[in-house]
Amino acid sequence: MMSTRKRRWPAALAFSALVLASIGAFAYFFWPQIYALLEEELIYRQKAHNWKTYAAGETLPGTPDLADLFGRLAGKDMKLGAPIFVRVFKREFELEMWVKRGDRFELFETYPICMWSGALGPKLKQGDKQAPEGFYTVDSTALNPNSQYRRSFNLGFPNAFDRAHGRTGSLLMIHGDCRSIGCYAMTHPVIDEIWTLLTSALSAGQKRVQVQVFPFRMTEANVSRHAENPNIGFWRQLRVGYDAFMRDRVPPIVSVCDGRYTIRPAGGDSDGSAPITVSCPAT
Repeated sequence: MMSTRKRRWPAALAFSALVLASIGAFAYFFWPQIYALLEEELIYRQKAHNWKTYAAGETLPGTPDLADLFGRLAGKDMKLGAPIFVRVFKREFELEMWVKRGDRFELFETYPICMWSGALGPKLKQGDKQAPEGFYTVDSTALNPNSQYRRSFNLGFPNAFDRAHGRTGSLLMIHGDCRSIGCYAMTHPVIDEIWTLLTSALSAGQKRVQVQVFPFRMTEANVSRHAENPNIGFWRQLRVGYDAFMRDRVPPIVSVCDGRYTIRPAGGDSDGSAPITVSCPAT
């Protein structure tokens, strides 16, 4: 009996190796599709968790100490009323607030986004319930202090790029109340602090606040993971703006030329107020 069992082991091992190799080959060739499905499920679970936490009256993980805004600003040698810059990351459910200090913008705070609707990818048309991606500016006309969602400010969708591609929609906001049908929704306490920083900067003379909205943090690894996504060409355009800010720590000058985003560096004296225009920089 022992000799029979020993003879069976090589065949069993060979079969197991064949099965594992087949699974590996399947995963290799279909990994982009598998990854997209896994990511979609993780995003769904994050939204469900955030809503459950918010509905229970609890604070979302990652929320800073909102009771001491002035102390936190002073601790980073920043002032209320200084120019600000905002970045939004869908996949990470994060909104970053940057404040100008000297000739550069420094990260003041990262806030958890409670809810956004749709999937990774840009908004294309009215009613698709997609939260937009791209480069936008917010001025005083975009503010709504009496929003049904606590407070809100309009991102300005569609911008010049969106219009060049026939994208439609309106009233795409960042607001409170953790509900979204195309917006980025924060909790009430978080939107109150963002509102204070935004309105103080505009009141102190910043004409527009640039808001960069990304599907995810635009690292080389993240971009590579999404290389098979139909939106990858658009996302690579966004990455140019992402990289420009990471290099200079000043919001870049954004324009639209021949239906594409054009990114130019801004000097240290810039407060990020430049509008997004349709223009082709001289070569």
